Amino acid sequence: MAEPKIVQRKPFVVDEQAGEKWWCACGESQKQPYCDGSHKRLNTGIEPIRVEIKEATKIAWCGCKHSGNKPYCDGSHSRLPQ
Repeated sequence: MAEPKIVQRKPFVVDEQAGEKWWCACGESQKQPYCDGSHKRLNTGIEPIRVEIKEATKIAWCGCKHSGNKPYCDGSHSRLPQ
């Protein structure tokens, strides 16, 4: 499997509303942190992760795409090589 593209070395902190979200795991989406289907167009081999949000909340989506707790930020960005 290909390595995901590092989009940014910090989380995307978003006030989310309830509903279904698809987190971009490949890093190629132009609508970060959400999937726009780029993984299919570019044949990345990396699938997005579906999240069902039950109620409005603030979420720190992983921006580096290397979290051990995908799709959420776990601080992995601070350990990535420069």
